[in-house]
Amino acid sequence: MTKEKTQLMTMKGTVVSDAMDKTVVVAVDTFKTHPKYRKKYLSTKKYKAHDEDNTCKVGDVVEIQSSRPMSKGKKFVVVK
Repeated sequence: MTKEKTQLMTMKGTVVSDAMDKTVVVAVDTFKTHPKYRKKYLSTKKYKAHDEDNTCKVGDVVEIQSSRPMSKGKKFVVVK
């Protein structure tokens, strides 16, 4: 029996909140295409990410990576 490697999701975004302890909120922008009209539009989604050293500040561009769930809403880690 072989063990498969899991693909880790990596995204780049901007820190919009650092008010929580060891947690930052990162806004990730993606372009999506409308299925019928084929127009591209900007979609923004916010993710909570674990920041162990509290080094990230609002406005920083960071890279986040999926990890094990640390709480109900926090499933990413700041990689930088």
